[in-house]
Amino acid sequence: MKAVQTALVIIIVMAYGPSFAIDDTPENRQAQVDRYLAAVPPDQLFAEITDSLVMNYPPSERAELRNFMTEIVDIDVITDAMVASMVKHFTADETAAIADLYESPVGQSAMKKMGVYMAEVMPVIEAEVMRALGELQKKEAERNRQLPDPEDQE
Repeated sequence: MKAVQTALVIIIVMAYGPSFAIDDTPENRQAQVDRYLAAVPPDQLFAEITDSLVMNYPPSERAELRNFMTEIVDIDVITDAMVASMVKHFTADETAAIADLYESPVGQSAMKKMGVYMAEVMPVIEAEVMRALGELQKKEAERNRQLPDPEDQE
């Protein structure tokens, strides 16, 4: 009997599961993005990342760099870009799932670690991008040396 009950519950969930989805309208997408931004305020995230990044500089330079970053960076520009991109690319259900994660205790714990994580990873990313750009410039220069000079062909 229990197997029949379990099978019945599975059938009902499979049949009606999609009806629990959020209608994927622009308004619902925006509402879910708003939930996400409430859970992960961009200004707070940026401040945490900045605080972690300045740790890579001598203590005497940290306060000045932190102030410079917070004065110069327009967080509204970043927030507007985040909102527009999220509304464009994520469904209402996807953004709801992201918001659910960051509203949860586990998601909040992960967010507290994001600044330190970014501070550790960004220098590696920057160094690798710079290395790759250097390689690209070398290849481009080599390719340009191999091309015949148009003036020599006349």
